This record gives sequence, C-alpha cells and structure tokens, in this order.
Amino acid sequence: MKRLLATTLCTAMACTLPFATFSAAYADQAAQEQSAQPGTDTWITTKVKAELMATKGISSTDISVTTTNGAVTLSGVVDSKVQVEKAVAVTRAVKGVHDVDSSALKSRN
Repeated sequence: MKRLLATTLCTAMACTLPFATFSAAYADQAAQEQSAQPGTDTWITTKVKAELMATKGISSTDISVTTTNGAVTLSGVVDSKVQVEKAVAVTRAVKGVHDVDSSALKSRN
C-alpha cells in the first residue's frame, strides 16, 4: 500500500512539474487580474486537504475540495456516512472556513 501511494505521488508530481514553470511565469499577471481573496481560498483548500489526509477513518483521496470566498465544497464518494460527517467536521474546524457544502459528498452505504 505504501509503495502504491509513493508511486502515485511521484507520478502526480512528475506530471505537474511542467505546469509549475508555466504557471510561475504567469502568476503575477493572474494575481493582478483576480481579487485578493483567492490566495486565502488556496490556503484554505490546501489546509482542508492536509487535515483530511491526517484524519484517521477518512478516505481523503476520494474527496475533492474547492473553496470560493471561504465557502468550502466537498465532493466525491466515501465509504460511509460517518466519513462524510467526519470530513465536514474537520473542514469546519479549519481557520477561515465560513461555510461547508457537502451536498456533493456521497457515501456508498
């Protein structure tokens, strides 16, 4: 399992590396065109994903996280309603989160 996770992470990093240099070239221009809020939204999304990964009993790789103006949307399919409830609770605990929409986060059971 660890080897599969490591392989998956390495593959993902290798695939995204070319985009990092492309996005860095246009980061200043994009920042000027957008409001100041998306920087905060990016931080919230990253923090929520990290907290979900660190929480036992949550299949964080099955959950997508998006943030708009502090409102976090969780989507995907997890194993149980308990995981949905845990994911929502973990998300609400992150600083800067104003609202959590989990209507697109479904459970298999």
